[in-house]
This record gives sequence, C-alpha cells and structure tokens, in this order.
Amino acid sequence: MIIDRILAKRIVPVVVLDSAEHAEPLAEALLAGGLDIMEITFRTAAAEESIRRIATRFPEILLGAGTLLEKDQVIRAKNAGAVFGLAPGLNPEIIATAREVGLQFSPGVMTPSEVEQALSLGCKLLKFYPAEAAGGVNMLKSLAGPYAHTGVKFTPTGGITSANLASYLKLPVVAAIGGSWMVEKSLVNEGKWSEITRITREAIDAAAAV
Repeated sequence: MIIDRILAKRIVPVVVLDSAEHAEPLAEALLAGGLDIMEITFRTAAAEESIRRIATRFPEILLGAGTLLEKDQVIRAKNAGAVFGLAPGLNPEIIATAREVGLQFSPGVMTPSEVEQALSLGCKLLKFYPAEAAGGVNMLKSLAGPYAHTGVKFTPTGGITSANLASYLKLPVVAAIGGSWMVEKSLVNEGKWSEITRITREAIDAAAAV
C-alpha cells in the first residue's frame, strides 16, 4: 500500500522542475541517497513530462504529483504515471476526480473543519499545509487530540527543514514530512546531483534516528 511505503521512508521530497531534462538525473540522485519516493509539483510546464519520464525509467519510485488544483491536472498526472496526488487545499471536486481515475489523493488541511471535511470525503492521509505558518508541531498535537482515533495521518509540508524534521516525525499522527531542502531548485538547475544525494542520505539518517 502507498501509505506503507510513505511510512517506511517518512520523507517526501517536494520537487519543482523547470526542465524535464532534469527529471531522470534527479531521480537517480534521490535513489542513490536511499529515497524511492518523490512529489513533482504541477507548478511548471515541465511537471507532466517529468512524471512520465521518471515513471517509465524508474518504476520502483513511488511517484506523486503535487499542487493539483484542476481536474485536468489530476487526469494528466495519473496518465503520466503518478500513483498519488496532493494539493495545498481541500477541493471536493478534485478529490472526486482523483477517485474516478484511481489516483490516491491527499488534500491539504490546516483547521479542524477541514480535517472533518476530508474525513467525510474518505481521505485519511492529509497534507498539513503550510505547516510552520499554521502552528507547526503544536497545532498538530492539538489536532491529534480529537482526531487521532479516526486513523487520520498527516504529512506536514511548508517550512520543514533538516533542523526541525525530528520534532514533526516524533508525533504519532505524522506519517511523513514533505520538504524541498534536499531538492532546492538551485541544486537541480545547476546539476549538483552528488550534493542532492548527500543531503538526501543525511535526511534519511536523521529520520531513521527519530
């Protein structure tokens, strides 16, 4: 199951690619660092082709598509090879489209009302965004009180770094953290693949130590 793969690594790199030419070497760099999961965001025109290339060449990677704001993006992400999707917010129409095409979907939440709406729509793996700005660890502890018994799990994203990832991963309600520090755009655009591998390996080790 996808949730089991996410729980195993506990880190989901959030990738923004300006060029699909970077997709395959980035995937190789992450795999070399021990990470077989990634989220490619639909913030650039290169997202769809990047997903297609990685899905074709690296089927062992659990490949997600992020920032899915439109129905068409959900369909394109699925057709390109993504196996899970995420969004910064909660849109029932997007959730319904993802279900129709068979794409496991994690909507973004930051309030109790949004958590309850997500649960009512059958979503139990939720993106907590923007994590640090929305109250961070303390907010997640508060949300865990009334909702942990439902089986809900969160993937906090937004402001997560190597310095604070442990404080999030210590929470039982957190499935994994989403972050971009190991795949910063400058590192990707400059082709610093060995550096990405090194930072990824450090992140994996830090997560394993929690």
